Amino acid sequence: MIGSLGSYLKLAATYVRFNFRAQLEYRGAFFSQVASMFINDGAWVVFWLLFFKRFPVLHGWSLTDVIALWAILTAGFGLAYGIMGNAIQLAGCIAQGEIDAWLLQPRAVLPHLLLGRSAPSAWGDALFGYIVYLGFVRPDWQRMAAFILLSLAVGVAFIGFGVLAGSLSFFLGNAGALADQWRNTLISFSTYPPTLFQGAVKILLYTVIPAGFVSYLPVETLRSMSPIYALLSIGGALCLLGAGAGAFYMGLRRYESGNLVSMKG
Repeated sequence: MIGSLGSYLKLAATYVRFNFRAQLEYRGAFFSQVASMFINDGAWVVFWLLFFKRFPVLHGWSLTDVIALWAILTAGFGLAYGIMGNAIQLAGCIAQGEIDAWLLQPRAVLPHLLLGRSAPSAWGDALFGYIVYLGFVRPDWQRMAAFILLSLAVGVAFIGFGVLAGSLSFFLGNAGALADQWRNTLISFSTYPPTLFQGAVKILLYTVIPAGFVSYLPVETLRSMSPIYALLSIGGALCLLGAGAGAFYMGLRRYESGNLVSMKG
């Protein structure tokens, strides 16, 4: 198992290096997308700075807590789709019959498919997350180490959820719009403190819209440095990944070839 994991990590590193070199063929476009996303995220931080200048506490959450929430969310999102950008495009790939070439690969289909593309703007999110956490929160080394670990867990959660949403196309036809809406709903709810939501909505945030595993539990871990919250964050992320992979391979049995003549090197 350890040998297999190491092998797939090497595969991921190879894909990241290849995708990064391909993006740098158009340096201007790549860096402009990274900068644009960095600025877009920064605008929201400015909003919260102004908000907390007027209202110092929001249902028990301080400015530092909200900054940590945005940092962990953007860092995880950026790592997820910077490395496995096809998780965003999965629904369209399935609907248009573009999985054929990936079926020829000697390893499992899903890792190759997800690693086959990188979202350039996602690197702006990842860069923003780490810089804003270091710059505003100024953590000690324990919290910084926890942040790095949790950002990876959040990235896993995003990948699992992206695969789960994209796999709807196996069962519903072209579900690209539905997958995008579901993913955008998750991101929207994940950017606000969980104390704003009560009752049935809070249950949804740990089930149908798993914002709890994307930002709430990781931030609670950083606030309290509780190993219980850390285990819940990592466990929830792995459950999302398992659910996404299960839905994908179940749907793959229903997949109809697009008869595309292509090859992935």
